[in-house]
Amino acid sequence: MSFAAPLFLLALLAVPLALFAYLRGQRRPQYLVRFPGVSTLQGLVATSPAWRRHVPAALFLLALVALLTALARPQTSVAVAVQQARVMLVTDASGSMRAVDVSPDRIRAAQGAARRFLDEVPEGLEVGAVSFSDVVQTTESPTADHSRARAVVDGLVADGGTATGDALASALDALRKNPDGGPRPPSAIVLLSDGRRTVGQDPIPIAREAARLKIPIFTVSLGTDEGRVTVPGGAELAVPPDPITMRRVAQLSGGQTFEVADADELESIYERLGTRIGTKREKREITVGFAAGGLLLLVGAAVTRLRWTGRLP
Repeated sequence: MSFAAPLFLLALLAVPLALFAYLRGQRRPQYLVRFPGVSTLQGLVATSPAWRRHVPAALFLLALVALLTALARPQTSVAVAVQQARVMLVTDASGSMRAVDVSPDRIRAAQGAARRFLDEVPEGLEVGAVSFSDVVQTTESPTADHSRARAVVDGLVADGGTATGDALASALDALRKNPDGGPRPPSAIVLLSDGRRTVGQDPIPIAREAARLKIPIFTVSLGTDEGRVTVPGGAELAVPPDPITMRRVAQLSGGQTFEVADADELESIYERLGTRIGTKREKREITVGFAAGGLLLLVGAAVTRLRWTGRLP
């Protein structure tokens, strides 16, 4: 929570002063009058718990805190949908995605996570998709019809090398301009890959270009160092992920990077990305809530004072 006028919070210093004055007043000497029939009166007058006499004062102090806080115009940050936001889902379909270190294998884990992502994004978010191996296989431009991106995900087949830079360049080209001719809407790229680039462009200059265009790249590095695939001839080839490059791409572009080693974690990350992309944080003033709470507490203080003591204040 933040405040639009934080200087008014200095007024809260009055609260401990009020509390001190109240406690000091409670310690004032009481002047007693001798009355020989006290024992008789005790049986006629109902006793009340000692804490009751402090309740009105406590409610008043809480009301004071709420009302003084309202003067500082408290604000809270909320997520609101961004109209016409766009995202490109870039998924690695190279041969290393056949590795089974991620259950049931990397390619099917990626497909499941991408489907979860498409389930979680706001309906108005335009989603495109790029699949790649040693070349860019498919590029689907962003559209509100998410079934087209889903078709790209469903058609992934693991084979070939890893052209990460070419895939990012293709996604960036799809987001670079607004087909309607107006200002380019907020955009982002989600890249999932399990290995280092083996062919094509270097992804680092593409990340810098994305930063210039204010298009963050969220990178997800999939797999473990134990990943293996069988190549023609029956030999096994190690296919570790490349989190260093993925982290660099995310940092340069202004995005965020994730490293995952199992399908459940991958789906969780994609689910979180789906709810985050296409929204932005806005500050909303909640002064009315504090003011209303303060007034209710004041009413509570007055009511309890009248009910239990028969007078104000």
